Amino acid sequence: MIEVKKHGVILSKTDLGFENAGVLNPAAIQEDNTVHMFYRAVRKGNYSTIGYCRLEGPFTVVERFDTPVLFPQLSYESQGVEDPRVSKIDGLYYLAYTAYDGLNALGAYATTETLPHFEKKGILTPQVTYDDFRRLAESKGLVNEKYLRYNGHPVSHGETDKKALVWDKNVVFFPRRIEGKLVFLHRIKPDIQIAYVQEMTDLTPAFWEDYFLRLHEHILLEPKHRHEISYIGGGAPPIETEHGWLVIYHGVHDTAAGYKYVACAALLDLDNPSKELSRLPQPLFSPEHDYELRGEVNNVCFPTGTALFGDDLYVYYGAADEQIACASMSLSGLLAELLALQKA
Repeated sequence: MIEVKKHGVILSKTDLGFENAGVLNPAAIQEDNTVHMFYRAVRKGNYSTIGYCRLEGPFTVVERFDTPVLFPQLSYESQGVEDPRVSKIDGLYYLAYTAYDGLNALGAYATTETLPHFEKKGILTPQVTYDDFRRLAESKGLVNEKYLRYNGHPVSHGETDKKALVWDKNVVFFPRRIEGKLVFLHRIKPDIQIAYVQEMTDLTPAFWEDYFLRLHEHILLEPKHRHEISYIGGGAPPIETEHGWLVIYHGVHDTAAGYKYVACAALLDLDNPSKELSRLPQPLFSPEHDYELRGEVNNVCFPTGTALFGDDLYVYYGAADEQIACASMSLSGLLAELLALQKA
């Protein structure tokens, strides 16, 4: 089993109004010895914006903004911008995030050529009702019952006259085009799905209707092992290696004390990332320390960013939905374990 070293909390909430309830679920992108971190900042009352800090090496914070770099400005994100992930493709940085309007949670994105400021581009995931989703997805037969159970009962926080849509979150871009196409992961519970487009403008209602008619073709990872049996979701951007795409994602399983979130790892084919080569049969790491076990949401390790220094892979994650922590492991050791599982 791969040895994982936990380094503890590296970023905590402050007294500043925009992050006085918690900081969590950071996007991270590395440039040489610098790690740019974009994190979900929560103010009291559960209103989220995205903050920014800059690290030298994996841990040392050398700059931290005292105002958010992204905040709600549009109706579809009126109650928060949440859980960013960042990738660089063809010289352009793509920051994906969850836009929440009090009823619906959907994947949106922003871009820039120069960090850390981004220009919002809009929602990229489908805007589809549960009834339409079910009608399309079941056109060729029944889908996993969990799709209907998890997505059929929207919860509204506050009065709203908005139409309830299927939640589609955890958008994560691959860091380069594959066969000329932009590729990203997204998550409609309980699985992780994958999408390919020539350009972002291809993501039209007609695209998503056709996508759902063939939903089974777009499911990348399904819950498989006990630690991820309830549902899974995207984590950090995939890491390109000579052996395939290393994907760090989160898995969730129900316990007597509620849901438990753990970090997981899988390996995808380099030329065809829709093909899973192997995945760990146990969590990469799980909540075990006080800062992971107790917080705004207990029992949470939620990985969303990575950095690589030599052979040491650092995974940044939200701890108990309140703080940002880091764990590290040998990249070559993790790949060796995944490759051994592929051959077994």
